[in-house]
Amino acid sequence: MSATLLILCALGSLCVAFAGLYAVARRMDNYGIVDIAWSYAFGLLAVFYALFGPGWPARRALIAAMVTLWSLRLGTHLCIRVLGHHPVEDGRYQQLRRDWATNFTTRMFGFFQMQAGSVVLLGVPFLLSSLNPAPGLHPLEIAGAVLWLVAITGEALADRQLAAFKRDPARKGRVCDTGLWRYSRHPNYFFEWLIWVAYFVFALASPGGWIAVIGPASILYLLLRVTGIPMTEEQSLRSRGDAYRRYQESTSAFVPWFPRKPRA
Repeated sequence: MSATLLILCALGSLCVAFAGLYAVARRMDNYGIVDIAWSYAFGLLAVFYALFGPGWPARRALIAAMVTLWSLRLGTHLCIRVLGHHPVEDGRYQQLRRDWATNFTTRMFGFFQMQAGSVVLLGVPFLLSSLNPAPGLHPLEIAGAVLWLVAITGEALADRQLAAFKRDPARKGRVCDTGLWRYSRHPNYFFEWLIWVAYFVFALASPGGWIAVIGPASILYLLLRVTGIPMTEEQSLRSRGDAYRRYQESTSAFVPWFPRKPRA
């Protein structure tokens, strides 16, 4: 199957799937479930490319396995978090309800469709790797796989540390500043971005692989400027107040680094 046909099939299927998901979210009155579907969709996309792409079978299998394992871990983590708090909706979507109050349902439907499109756009490294017919793994692909392993381990550790902090009744209302969270206010986001860097490095071994830079570049922009750090920190400031402001003063926002001494 050609690259164009693979992309068109993937995009059409995901747009239909996310339209159906929108109907479910509207019925549940909880639009946070789109985060779960977005995460799982990447695994399905990578498997689709691996099954129907013309590239070297072992390479297709490896990239599909990497993406699927990451997709299942992140999607399941979000599923437990989102559905565990249902019917209370994630604060980010509560804010969107306020921001889009005049035509919320229309804009949210568009938002769901944008998520479908973003999966295909960000899935470019999986497509390029699945098209590559060259036998054998390139050193860049090995390096990408090693970086992926480091990144997914770091992300899982950060999520586990935050979950353990929240389960401790003695820490209720406090800011998590232990483990990886001592060195970054968002270590989960940092390692999530590093996973996309790993996919980019992996894709560099394939023809046109440089195009895959759109993955880490887009994720970095979203995390730093749009739905990642800005919205998360707004919510944290609303719920934690001065305690979170002190945390901001002493702790790196993204890249893990040694804490600074807060101003007197």
